Amino acid sequence: MAKKTTKKKFSIINELNDELVKAATVTRTGEVRFKRSELKEIVEKTFEKGAKIAASGERVRFPVIGALVRRDVKARKAGKGVNPFTGEPVMVKARPATKKPRWSFPKSLKETFANKRFW
Repeated sequence: MAKKTTKKKFSIINELNDELVKAATVTRTGEVRFKRSELKEIVEKTFEKGAKIAASGERVRFPVIGALVRRDVKARKAGKGVNPFTGEPVMVKARPATKKPRWSFPKSLKETFANKRFW
């Protein structure tokens, strides 16, 4: 009987943790240290990996700042339209179907920006 392999969901926290543990060095006094360049590289690499996974169709959550997901944009036929300001007829170009990134922000962040006290 063959075992089912379940695809593990991408977690940016787990990914960052694994990479940071590999890059950490401990001094004689017991301090954990990181090189700035290594830290920058780890964060960039992890974000790029999350973006590639989001491009494949999975929703990738970034704690506190939001989530990244792929959005499918439908194709559009060419046709005639009207300029709403001048009333002049305009030709609208055809557009092929595409896949675009979409970022969604958490409710707490939206409320922070909506609160006029922080303006």
